[in-house]
Amino acid sequence: MRLINSRTQLIKHSSRLVRRSTKRFLTVAMLPILGASLLIACNSQPRATTTEAANEPIDEQAGSQTDDQTLKLLYWQAPTTLNPHLSPGTKDREAASPVLEPLAAYNEAEALEPILAAEIPTTENGGISADGTTVTWRLKEGVLWSDGEPFTAEDVVFTYEFITTPEVGSTSTEFYGEIAEVKALDELTVEITFKQPTPAPMNPFVGGSGMILPEHIFADYVNARARSAPGNTSPVGTNAFMVTEFKPGDTIVYEPNPNFRGESPAFSRVEMKGGGDTVSAARAVLQTGEADYAWNVQAEPAVIEALEAEGKGEMTYVFKPMMERVYINFSDPNREVDAERSHKDTPHPFLSEKPVRQAINLAIDRETIATQLYGEAGTVATNFIVAPDKYASPNTTYTLDLQRAADLLDDAGWIDTNDNGIRDKNGVEMELLFTSSVNPVRQKTQEIIKQSLESIGMSVELKSVEASVYFGDATNHDSVNRFLSDLQLFAFDSETPEPDSYMELYACDQISQKENQWSKENSSRYCNPEYDALLDQLAQEIDPEKRAALFVEMNDLLIEDVALIPLVRRSDAYAITNSLTNLEFTPWAASTWKMDGWGKT
Repeated sequence: MRLINSRTQLIKHSSRLVRRSTKRFLTVAMLPILGASLLIACNSQPRATTTEAANEPIDEQAGSQTDDQTLKLLYWQAPTTLNPHLSPGTKDREAASPVLEPLAAYNEAEALEPILAAEIPTTENGGISADGTTVTWRLKEGVLWSDGEPFTAEDVVFTYEFITTPEVGSTSTEFYGEIAEVKALDELTVEITFKQPTPAPMNPFVGGSGMILPEHIFADYVNARARSAPGNTSPVGTNAFMVTEFKPGDTIVYEPNPNFRGESPAFSRVEMKGGGDTVSAARAVLQTGEADYAWNVQAEPAVIEALEAEGKGEMTYVFKPMMERVYINFSDPNREVDAERSHKDTPHPFLSEKPVRQAINLAIDRETIATQLYGEAGTVATNFIVAPDKYASPNTTYTLDLQRAADLLDDAGWIDTNDNGIRDKNGVEMELLFTSSVNPVRQKTQEIIKQSLESIGMSVELKSVEASVYFGDATNHDSVNRFLSDLQLFAFDSETPEPDSYMELYACDQISQKENQWSKENSSRYCNPEYDALLDQLAQEIDPEKRAALFVEMNDLLIEDVALIPLVRRSDAYAITNSLTNLEFTPWAASTWKMDGWGKT
């Protein structure tokens, strides 16, 4: 077992330790669920959407070439676009990263590394103004796009215009809301002016939300036709690879970019295959050796232990500021207003009541979920901000109390008046639709929560949606942004060590609606003026200690109000063949951010 330590203890390899739950009544109830774990690959999912790729044998998914010059990647959450600014899905940023680049990215030590920038702006080198209102980036000389056109400061200015044009419906806007202007001072110098002194001046154009688009490819698509731009599927980038074949939801083939400024990568061909399921992907790397790498492997500890025993590879866990959570819909997903369901002005018939949300929170056994389904890959979460440590609240706790949950519902007037086993009030039955992506760990999490909620008098229907759809086009009825159910389950992270943009996830002006093409991140439609006021304070607060206090206060407000239910602080889990070398991961960027340096022995 290898351990890769950092000051934030972010990356480690599996030691496959599974702790036993102390919650006997739910452990007993879970036995039929957990007993099915070895049959995950055959597990049928209720109302799941599938693709041809998902049904292919894994040997066909792994591609046709087997030489050492070919790198084979498996993404069971299949990428559907290569424009990172038009998708909420991490999978799409993973796929775009070998082609497109930001100005800089944070490494594992939370230090910025220049990528398209010549250096990192600081107050000492004059890159950040003394009053904190401007940042000046100097760009590297001689950088070319893969089609041979020069990369210039105008491309950075254009990317800002693309992201912030409302008709585009970009999913990256929360990183650019504090900017007043972006302008090119010359071909290699960009100046960003903020509306006011900003405490997080390095968030724009950094990491996954900072990838730069070529103006000469997208110039005609800064409008409602953005999603039909050819550059979304045939990208022109500055990184070491270019795309030679892309079948959305299926396959991407990369080859070296002949105009890349650095050394040529070790691989002459990279095949990224999407679809299938997470356990089959892990098996293809750890057991059969058909693929070299599988991303985001969510599987139970016992399954991973059996696969690693084959000796062909290992799991690596990168602990990001990422947390698996239950999202609560504060709007009514069944009532239509102006041809739109889950409209922000239609309160949910019972989830808008705080005692109901508190009851659900008390009924969920997070300890069992974390230990039985995640093992080394996750820990119980009680906060909205799980990292970095300096911003994590020490004030929150976790309690499992089914009796107290039932009492809260009784006191709120939700009782079973018609003796059908489901609580009701004023003719409204407590019936919930609970969605997540197709994923065996998430389906088991859903089952555990369903049993708990039904034990306190709620009716719960489960639904799972193929990941490429769930985390894909935000306008799709089954996407996380549309949120046309009552509860949903998935993970989200903050992307940068300064989580200012992450806090906007629950801002009133970030509500996902038809008017913004459902591109905003606040899919819960939660709106609290008190929280927004704190967000405004945060945007102006420069003092580090006061900022830390504000992050804690905002976190505690969301948790106390049960705006969401944290479940597990989880890692990004990668299955890696023993022959793959020179991998470098960071919690703050796609796992493919330095894929040009990977090799094979």
